[in-house]
Amino acid sequence: MLEMRPICENCKKALPNESDEAMICTYECTFCKDCVEHVLENVCPNCGGGFCSRPSRPTNCITKNCLENDPVSSKEIYKPIDQEKFQKIYEAFVNVDPRNR
Repeated sequence: MLEMRPICENCKKALPNESDEAMICTYECTFCKDCVEHVLENVCPNCGGGFCSRPSRPTNCITKNCLENDPVSSKEIYKPIDQEKFQKIYEAFVNVDPRNR
């Protein structure tokens, strides 16, 4: 089950369950769409992977799998991009399709 982290790791923008701005990589590194597109250029600074839109957790509890029974995480991970460290990862992956990294 996804952790559903509440903020962008780079800029601390709020990313609640219903946010269309939340983007995740395969390790659930969580960033806002603006940081993914304009700062990271679809390269995760932690793993080098690409990003996709994070789904939202259902709020209607027709089944037991819903927001009420499985709340989103309150754990905030804030690690602004260290440009020097990111540069090596960025250069290695920016021109490679995420599925081929």
